[in-house]
Amino acid sequence: MLRNRYIILVEDDEIMGASLVQRLELEGAQVLWLKQMVRGLGAIRTPKQPIDAVICDIGLPDGSGEELFAALARTGTPPPFLFITGQGGIGQAVRLIKSGAADYVTKPFDMAVFLERLSLLVRAPDKRSPEDDFPPLLGVSPAARKIETLIARAAADSNPALIRGGPGTGKDLVARRIHDLSDRSAAPFVSVNLAREADANEALFAPGHGFANVGEGTLFINAISRMTAQVQSDLLGRLDHSFDGRLIAACGNDLETLIDEGRFSSEVFYRLARTEIPIPPLAKRPNDAVWLMQQLFHKLVPRHGPDVEGISALCEQAIRNHNWPGGGREVRARLLRGLAMATGPLLQPSDLFPERLAAPDDLMSLSQARDAAESAQIIAALDRTGGQIGEAAKLLRIARTTLWEKMQKLGLSGS
Repeated sequence: MLRNRYIILVEDDEIMGASLVQRLELEGAQVLWLKQMVRGLGAIRTPKQPIDAVICDIGLPDGSGEELFAALARTGTPPPFLFITGQGGIGQAVRLIKSGAADYVTKPFDMAVFLERLSLLVRAPDKRSPEDDFPPLLGVSPAARKIETLIARAAADSNPALIRGGPGTGKDLVARRIHDLSDRSAAPFVSVNLAREADANEALFAPGHGFANVGEGTLFINAISRMTAQVQSDLLGRLDHSFDGRLIAACGNDLETLIDEGRFSSEVFYRLARTEIPIPPLAKRPNDAVWLMQQLFHKLVPRHGPDVEGISALCEQAIRNHNWPGGGREVRARLLRGLAMATGPLLQPSDLFPERLAAPDDLMSLSQARDAAESAQIIAALDRTGGQIGEAAKLLRIARTTLWEKMQKLGLSGS
C-alpha cells in the first residue's frame, strides 16, 4: 500500500524517527526525515516530487506541528497530514482535524495500527491515475497539480483541447504530456509553431507537413492567434472531413480580444475549447519558480557552473518575489547568466538579478530596506544554526516567537 510513496516525516526524536523511517522503507516508501519545523516548511512548500503524506509530531524543538500546518494552509492546500501526539495533546490534534488535517495517532501506538491509518491517507496503487507515473511537469504547487489533473482528463478523450498561457509557461510540454498519456501515444506527435512559420497554410496543409504527417496521432498547433481568416476556415473544413487524429492548440490570453475585434473566429475558438487548460503565470506560482530553477540548476551546473554548489536561501526568496514576465525561458536565461557571474559556492540574488545593482536611482523605501536587511540577517542566523529557530533567535538577541513572527511576515521558510 505504501510502495513508491513519497512521505515526509517531521520528528525530532531520534529513536522514534529512526524506527519510523526503517519501517516505512521496509514497506517500500521513500522517506524524507526532517527534525525541525522550519526545515519541514521548506521541504513541503517546495518538494522534490509530489508528496503522498506528511507524518508530523505535534511537539517540535523550534515550534509545533500546528504552526507548521497553519503556515502551509495560509498559502495553499497542504498534503495529507498524520499527526503524532501524546495523550495531553489530543485536544490540539482534534483542533487540527477540524482545520483540515487528515488524522492523528497517540503515543504509544501499535505499528500495525499506525501503518493502517497512514495507508488510508494515500491512494491505493490501483486507484492511481496514469499521470502519477510521470514526474511533475510544471511544478509542485496546488495550481501545478490542478494542471496535471486537467491533463489527465484531456488525455482520456479525443476532443480538441486548447492550452492557454503566457510566454514560457510550458504549453508545448502540456501538449506533449496529453499525448503521452493518451491511447495515441504510439502514434506520431506533430508540432507546428505558427510563430515560427512564414506560411501557416503550407505548414499545416501542404503535403509532407502538419496534417499530412499526423495519421492517428496528435497535431499540436501553437500560436493559433496568428492564423489568417482563410487558414481558420481551412482548419474547420479539415476537422469536419477526413481527420483521424487529435488536435491540440495553444494560444496566449488575448484570444477573446481578437474575437471581439473580428480577427479570430468564435466558431474556431469554441470548437477548440471543448477542453481548456489554463496555465497561470509563474508570478502566481512562486514556489514553482523555485522548483523550476532547482530543476534547471541540476541540469545546467555540470557544464555552465561546475564550481557552484547550490542556490542560497536569500536567492530563493528573490526568485519567489520576481514576477517572471518571460516565464520558464527567463528562468533558464537568468540561471545561465547567474552561473557565469557567480563568484562564490552559492548563487546569490545579485547573480540572477544584476540589474538591481545597476539601478541606483530606483531606491527602496525605508520599510523595504529594513525588511531586506532583516531577511538577510535572519537567513544568515538560520544557516549558522542549521535551521534551529531558538538558537538563531539567541544570535539575533530576540525572542523565539518574535523571530517566528518576523519569518512569517517576510515569507522566509528557513530552508
